[in-house]
Amino acid sequence: MGIDNAIQNARARLLAELTPQGRWEGELSSSALATAVAAFALKSAGKTELAERGLQWLRDHRNADGGWGDSPESPSNFTTTLLCRCALDLETGDPEKLAAEILRFYGADRTFSVPILTMCMLAGKLGDDWAAVPQLPFELAVFPHKLYRFLNLPVVSYALPALIAIGLVRHAHKPAPLACYRNGLVARVLAILRSIQPESGGFLEAAPLTGFVAMSLVGAGQGDHPVAKNCIRFLEETVRAEGCWPIDINLSSWVTALAVRALDGDLSDEQRDALRNHLVKTQWQEEHPFTHAEPGGWGWTNHQGGVPDADDTAAALIALHQLGCDTAIAERGILWLLQLQNRDGGMPTFCKGWGKLPFDRSCPDLTAHMIRAFALWRDDVDENLWAAMFDSILTGVAYLEKQQRPDGSWVPLWFGSQSNPDRENPVYGTCRVLEALTGLDEKQFPQVGPMKQRAFRWLEHLPPDGLGIEELALWTGMTGKGVDVLLEKTAEGTRFPASPIGLYFASLWYSEKLYPLIFSVEALKRCRKNDE
Repeated sequence: MGIDNAIQNARARLLAELTPQGRWEGELSSSALATAVAAFALKSAGKTELAERGLQWLRDHRNADGGWGDSPESPSNFTTTLLCRCALDLETGDPEKLAAEILRFYGADRTFSVPILTMCMLAGKLGDDWAAVPQLPFELAVFPHKLYRFLNLPVVSYALPALIAIGLVRHAHKPAPLACYRNGLVARVLAILRSIQPESGGFLEAAPLTGFVAMSLVGAGQGDHPVAKNCIRFLEETVRAEGCWPIDINLSSWVTALAVRALDGDLSDEQRDALRNHLVKTQWQEEHPFTHAEPGGWGWTNHQGGVPDADDTAAALIALHQLGCDTAIAERGILWLLQLQNRDGGMPTFCKGWGKLPFDRSCPDLTAHMIRAFALWRDDVDENLWAAMFDSILTGVAYLEKQQRPDGSWVPLWFGSQSNPDRENPVYGTCRVLEALTGLDEKQFPQVGPMKQRAFRWLEHLPPDGLGIEELALWTGMTGKGVDVLLEKTAEGTRFPASPIGLYFASLWYSEKLYPLIFSVEALKRCRKNDE
């Protein structure tokens, strides 16, 4: 019994999730928000039977306070409750106050506020005047993509489909002074939208974005357009048996890379070959159609609708270093990350220089992930490439030094904690940064030592009892403390309830079934190794 038994149980459970195709699929929590948007889009397109299944799921999964949260484990929140009430045609309150609150809540970032207002408008909750919905400048989509970051777009880099479709429906109902100019561009922007739609029909492989695009095109009188039909097809094909949708089809590439890291030394040659082949196959081989990212990166899913990003690219590089692969493949990923790094030394998620909106800014967790990947590959690349990687690490460390909070912690961008008053997850952010910093030579990076000391001081004073399994596993693996608590919470490696710690686009909460399992395997193995 004890840690060895827990490692054996958890490792066997994680290996049992490995598919014959050489990947882990994982399972994202069902999402009330995704289901509300998908059901409303389907209903607007005349798919009433499937829409009703989604609406019934919403009725069955309402919280005790009458609202809805992002995941079944989440407390009710304003946005998800509003969209569910729109889908179910329930009362939503005073239209003017409602519109003002939505715009206030999301601030300058129109990525989510305008889609929400659009759905409210289409549901008849904001009256008849489309002036309540800000006009997204869909005409900017015709400009060369290299100009996008200079055009002060009101949406983030990955939201071009929303810019076009939602801009069109607003224009169709309330033409602005530029109406004649915009009318002449409708066919052109629809062609652009068609060219960036993946074969699955799902933008980002996500029900929310795809649903918003579908309902907007239907509302603009474009329901028979191929893009709208393909969106509806995607929603029909991705509904779960119980009539609901997750926020995205899966995070397969992400959880696969994390699982490989956790199972270091536990994979057979056959499994290693299958995993290596899968990761190599999912590396982007061409420019991405709407972020226009260069080839060489990895996205979060094995499906075409994903977008290459810094976190998944770094994770894939770390996994491939562990599995062994052709250096040329890794070099393409390394060069991709080098080109992405912002001037402040930090790593953004998708596109360089789009730092005006929250989910396009540099962030500590992605910067640390890049540093960790580069440090691993240093002995496998030529001197010229390593020199560029070293400079990148140098500026990345300087960025992390500036981002470290006075208490010693770092806050990530894509992970949060619903139990934290500010909804932040400094445990995740601090542990991920420390993982990167511990792989650096402090003689070359003298500031790293004091940074680590401050971070460990902060971690070591945390009480483990209040942490979810995901956070507890990260904390235990980094500090060596709390092993008994982790063994108790996981029933010695046999029980792994997932918590909503992930943040999807626009701060949507999700849980992933494999997170507590992967994090626990890695933490317990690290603690066992440190005890040897």
